[in-house]
Amino acid sequence: MGARTARAAANGSAHRPRRSQWERTPRPAQPMGAGRAAGGGGLGLCRAAATMPECPELHLAGRFINGACGALVFAGGVERSAVGRGPEVPFRSEAYSISAIARGKELRLTLSALDPAAGPAAQDLVFRFGMSGSFRLCPAAELPRHAHLRFLTRESPPRALCFVDPRRFGSWRLGDAWQPERGPCVVSEYQAFRENVLKNLDDRAFDKPICEVLLNQKYFNGIGNYLRAEILYRLKIPPFEKARTVLEALKEQEQERRKKDPSLTLSKKVKLRQENPDLLELCHSVPMEVIMAEKQLLDPEHPDNYATFKNWLQCYLVPGMSSLRDRSGRTIWFQGEPGPMAPKGQRPRKTPRKKSPQLKAEPEAASPKVTPRASKQRRRAAAKPLKSEQEEEEQEGQEGQADGPRKGRARGRRTVTAAPASPEAPQGVRRSRRTSARRGTGAAPAV
Repeated sequence: MGARTARAAANGSAHRPRRSQWERTPRPAQPMGAGRAAGGGGLGLCRAAATMPECPELHLAGRFINGACGALVFAGGVERSAVGRGPEVPFRSEAYSISAIARGKELRLTLSALDPAAGPAAQDLVFRFGMSGSFRLCPAAELPRHAHLRFLTRESPPRALCFVDPRRFGSWRLGDAWQPERGPCVVSEYQAFRENVLKNLDDRAFDKPICEVLLNQKYFNGIGNYLRAEILYRLKIPPFEKARTVLEALKEQEQERRKKDPSLTLSKKVKLRQENPDLLELCHSVPMEVIMAEKQLLDPEHPDNYATFKNWLQCYLVPGMSSLRDRSGRTIWFQGEPGPMAPKGQRPRKTPRKKSPQLKAEPEAASPKVTPRASKQRRRAAAKPLKSEQEEEEQEGQEGQADGPRKGRARGRRTVTAAPASPEAPQGVRRSRRTSARRGTGAAPAV
């Protein structure tokens, strides 16, 4: 219990009432986005469904840090929470600046002393956002929960640039080196990215379905779950088509294009690619649509912007689309047939469509309260055809002339008629008469 309390105190959550999962994560679900550059803003994350940060989120995070912190002066050491998934940062300076650059799904911060002669050498940190990482700039006295790394400004009162990660899958490491297993970035290194894919099609990785290969960061650094769904949907490519089959066709098309029009100018080539983009070109242009949008589509501080992002999505989580889990357990959204390599034993699930809003009826006069018993009687009466008065009289006459007891339980109430006075029978005898009549064994024995 002591260790749990220490972790809660490190996260700033001590002495807080426990909340349910739905209360911890704001709704509606939304990916990470760029926040305001003012003191209370930040690059935050709000989600109810897991949407891992992808290439646009990392690039927007770098843009936010450079814009919000470019004119700020930071001072002191770097604070780390007790449960942060990264090492202590051995950097301290009386005055330093922070800059950022993104590459695929990684972000590098550089801490540089304003006086290089008197201060320490520059310190680089490379971040991975995991499933819920984000950066926020906020007052130092109002730190958000799960702020695992904090850089304090020199102003008074100070502010803090925080790396916030509620789910703690994100991490950081010292040094400026990108992960060697990751290929060129689909956004900032497009030409190198394209060449890296087309020259390695003999790799066994391309034996898998195209939807799974798009998540392979060795070749598609920056592509994640919602980007792969949008890219495949726009090209009408089945998600479980073999990756090599799809990409070898691109290689052949590119060679034929060069043979047919060797004299095309660069501007004409760009125009042709924009009109008929292939899969690798969409891996660059689709993330750029999010990054270069007029509104910050991934901004959780502005719900209207997130509504615009939802409208921008054409396939991912869109009602009416089908979904399947790939062999890695990730859900892929698509339209049409899944493809020949679809997992066996799974049926595509349809994302439910939202019900259209119903028009409100005009208010009516208050109706009398109907009990369950009365409602049942009304339903039975509605199910039976109306009888004429003659039929009702004949039925009553037949019921009155019946000599023997009727079999089965009587349905409905009988009309109560006066009976000749008779001596009161004991309760046990009355009960046996009813049982005998119900079973149809004949008249009850005389008492």
